[in-house]
Amino acid sequence: MKHYFFLDETGDHGLSFIDKSFPLFLLCGCLFTEDDLKDTQKKIDDLKQKYFKTRNVILHSRDIRKCEGAFQILFNLDIKAEFYKELNEILANGQFKIIGAGINKEEYIKRYGLGAQDPYSMALTFIVERLVFCLGNTRDYTAEISVEKRGKKEDHMLISHFNSIRDKGTFYVNNKRMQYRITGFEFFAKKDNIAGLQIADLCAYPLARHILNPDEPYVPFQIIKDKIYCDAKGEYKGWGLKIFP
Repeated sequence: MKHYFFLDETGDHGLSFIDKSFPLFLLCGCLFTEDDLKDTQKKIDDLKQKYFKTRNVILHSRDIRKCEGAFQILFNLDIKAEFYKELNEILANGQFKIIGAGINKEEYIKRYGLGAQDPYSMALTFIVERLVFCLGNTRDYTAEISVEKRGKKEDHMLISHFNSIRDKGTFYVNNKRMQYRITGFEFFAKKDNIAGLQIADLCAYPLARHILNPDEPYVPFQIIKDKIYCDAKGEYKGWGLKIFP
């Protein structure tokens, strides 16, 4: 069975500047079967049609939180409450698995210096490894990876790193296993309105908030917590949520 894995990010991956209030870079991936993806796509389209009278609005976590652009309607607190209720139901009831990797840039620089590997590349390695582990637990499943375009230079660096992972494998996953499980890597623009990428975006910030403030009872994280890839004992740290260093 083919699966579809959508990757999005939150935080700045650069090492030259660190936001003291958000010193984390995080990649978040969401894994769907084809049928579950179609079901989620329909629910998202229905949500957009109901509140915005079009399916062309892009669900973006920051815009929703800040009530910017099309989401200015959320300044109406009654609409906001109903919108969040329905959006949270889509996330809670959606059938997908989450794999995330967060790099604490402050600790990373302290340990490895400014010459350390690009956090995006390191997070991608962690994520792809765990994606292979996840697929390997479910017979002969494979996955295509979809990523949102960031820029010509950044996209070139990313695909080069992915090809290196796929060609050489990693410490834990050899190249043959990697090549069998991961069948494609494709970029999409935000305007392409890809539902899976929007779900990954909506899940990324709650994961990051949880890493930065693990004792905070943050509702969006609680909604998606049980979707994080875990071991047989239900432990997701180090499995579906890698924090480094």
